[in-house]
Amino acid sequence: MTNLLENEKRIAGIKAVNFVKSGMVLGLGTGSTVRYFLEALAEKVNGGMDIIGVPTSKKTEQLAISLGIKTSNSTDHVDLTIDGADEIDHSGRMIKGGGGALFKERIVASHSNEIVIVCDHSKYVETLGKFPVPVEISPFMELLTIKMIGKLCPNVTLRNNGEFLTDQGNHIVDCNFDNIENPEETYQILRSVPGVVDVGIFLHMKPTLILGEKGYAREIKLGENVTSERT
Repeated sequence: MTNLLENEKRIAGIKAVNFVKSGMVLGLGTGSTVRYFLEALAEKVNGGMDIIGVPTSKKTEQLAISLGIKTSNSTDHVDLTIDGADEIDHSGRMIKGGGGALFKERIVASHSNEIVIVCDHSKYVETLGKFPVPVEISPFMELLTIKMIGKLCPNVTLRNNGEFLTDQGNHIVDCNFDNIENPEETYQILRSVPGVVDVGIFLHMKPTLILGEKGYAREIKLGENVTSERT
């Protein structure tokens, strides 16, 4: 199964290059599927395609630079963002932040004219929640922050016992809900806790999903009350 999912990631990542045009300012997501996209994009760049990438993490920035992709953290617009998701439902609502880059991912995605999500078939779900929701929190008085979050989600763990740090120097707690009936409400409640920097539930972005599945990639346009598909 692992090899199957890895191949689906590769297929989805490579197909996403078809959305990129020379001259674009391109949001570069974080994660294993995005790596396949970046490697395929580098071939286009080395062949003459001119793009500027806006990386959503230090790890992505380092990889992009090593592949010869120009990067910038200061642009006045983003034409397109290619990113992954830990889970995405049929309305385009997502859980993101498994790699800890949710803060920058949200900023870049929110300023993008178009968003393309690449993932394997296991990430496309009916209901969000099987994957834990990452919540980025400030280290300042974090025990109290975690205590408040624990009242909202009884199964909360501090990632790597606090050894994991985001690019902003914050910690991540992972909230295990198992099933999230109302992602909008869950996001608002968690985001309202003092000390919370960001919550890994992404809403209202109407992404195009490139889904690796059974040896090919499906292209699905998602959004509230709108789902269309083509191969």
